[in-house]
Amino acid sequence: MLAFGPRACSNRKPYPPRKGRDGLRAGRFIEMDFRFSDTEEAFRGEIRDWLKDNLPKDWVGDRFTRGTGTDGWNVYREFAKRLATKKWVAPHWPAEYGGLGLTVIEQLIFNEEMSYANAPIGYSTIGTGWAGPTIIVYGSDAQKKQHLSAITNAETMWCQGFSEPNAGSDLANLSTRAVKDGDDYIINGQKIWTSGAHYADWMILIARTDQEAPKHKGISYFLVDMKTPGITTQPLIDMMNNHGFNEVFFDNARVPKDCLLGEENRGWYISTTTLDFERSSIGGAVGAKKMLEELAAYTRDTRVNGHRLADELRVKTRLAEAACEAELGRLLSYRVATLQARGLVPNYESSIAKLFNTDMQLRMAKSGMEIMGLYGQLDHRSKYVPLKGRFERQYLWQTGLAVGGGTTEIQKNIIAQRGLGMPRG
Repeated sequence: MLAFGPRACSNRKPYPPRKGRDGLRAGRFIEMDFRFSDTEEAFRGEIRDWLKDNLPKDWVGDRFTRGTGTDGWNVYREFAKRLATKKWVAPHWPAEYGGLGLTVIEQLIFNEEMSYANAPIGYSTIGTGWAGPTIIVYGSDAQKKQHLSAITNAETMWCQGFSEPNAGSDLANLSTRAVKDGDDYIINGQKIWTSGAHYADWMILIARTDQEAPKHKGISYFLVDMKTPGITTQPLIDMMNNHGFNEVFFDNARVPKDCLLGEENRGWYISTTTLDFERSSIGGAVGAKKMLEELAAYTRDTRVNGHRLADELRVKTRLAEAACEAELGRLLSYRVATLQARGLVPNYESSIAKLFNTDMQLRMAKSGMEIMGLYGQLDHRSKYVPLKGRFERQYLWQTGLAVGGGTTEIQKNIIAQRGLGMPRG
């Protein structure tokens, strides 16, 4: 069977490669071994043991009901500091940058366990997942020295300045400007939906540096200190009444030229690398598995009209469908990991995983609320809501994730054009 596991069976010889990312002849199959090695399983056990001792004692295991205020955010910050003592903030990074040089598969295991435990890892997500990897690929030696160890030591938090009021799916339509002035760039404009900007120390920012160039070719990529004069943030409150998003305004903010990442006017191509990293997460599929387990346990423990919820055919069917989808989401994420392990940057493969997993988690949350009935729609603070309101909160949260990292329509375009070779419409 063709599958996308960590490694091929050693007793089978792969077919000669063809032109294509999977390296397999059309219509031919190769067996894959989904088992992790003894060393990798030992690492998984180490992580689980460490989490038992280091998760915050009052942590309720629900990232959607905690961490929205200053006190909650300190939970994330302190947990990142604990990870830093193990060099686990970015364990897959090379040791020279503060990591452990773990393999892609070991990093996948790490991400799985953190997600399954609902660990409060939001403090470093953008730094370790998007900003840091992009700096490793495109940054100067001075930029790497300045930023990478600060990320792995949990000393700095990053935010992402990409989207604008008129530049979301069509990101190249951005209007924020960066005009060169001596040894600086002067930035004016606005960013929106900037997660964590009110806490962040640094921002990855794309801005237009050539007004005459075609819109994809006149953009540059900057690493911006959020304490720079001329930068202000305003909160955007979401439908869960959380302050996670922000608007960020730039009013003649002066940024040194050494904050330019890569070449001037080549920022679009750098930003696409960042977006590929953003879409490559394993966490969504594993989080869905944890929610499925909790929902299944709830149906076994809850009795309605003299029988268990788990005995109803409609419930069995929904749980079975959810289990199949969660497993498929995991395998799609594993495919991304295997590409990374081979030294490739996932592109349409990341879009497939991102598209499927965001939709899958939304369906999972909806199924949970429907199985729970009206109780599933109660506010998470109600004493009557099942499972601390996780499914109601997940449903509201997941609706927005269908937009973050590229909308459903954008992901489908990427899959069609880059994966299927279809022409632009």
